[in-house]
Amino acid sequence: MPVKPQILKVTCVARSRLFHVEALELRFSNGVERSYERLASRGHGAVMIVPILPNGDVVLIREYAAGLDEYTLTLPKGLIDPGENAEEAALRELQEETGYGCRKLERLKEMTSAPNYMGYRITVLLARDLYPSRLEGDEPEPLEPVHWPMSELETLVQREEFNEGRAIAALYMARSRLALEATDTTTAG
Repeated sequence: MPVKPQILKVTCVARSRLFHVEALELRFSNGVERSYERLASRGHGAVMIVPILPNGDVVLIREYAAGLDEYTLTLPKGLIDPGENAEEAALRELQEETGYGCRKLERLKEMTSAPNYMGYRITVLLARDLYPSRLEGDEPEPLEPVHWPMSELETLVQREEFNEGRAIAALYMARSRLALEATDTTTAG
């Protein structure tokens, strides 16, 4: 493994309600010094949930994406609140955004987005054995749940309104996990 660069100085460049931009002065193991900027990690991370209904449909949500100024189709997700772990946050967000709770929750992977520039991490969880359950959320308008057959994942990925890279990766991971389990069940029986 390479030796991590030495952080010589960290300076706050800008701060808003959501973002904290830092400038980093680094010295690499070969003596080269460089300046980098990053969106600093804040909070306790986030979760993205892949909720699967008994019939094999995934529950997506349609919500407004301010960064694109358009409505997108994506997976339920949200920040991990202080005092919560990823599983507790996932169960809360699932109920707030889809109107479902779940009895089985499984971690698939912790992912990053643009790690060269952001310290942001999101934990992807697979939710199964869903049941109706709603919690009041912080969304400014009701989110529209959309059921989509996992067997038609390629069609979903081609839809213009389904464009979030994290959600696409999460669905492919979930499909692989479900296929592996189905193969294990078939070979065990």
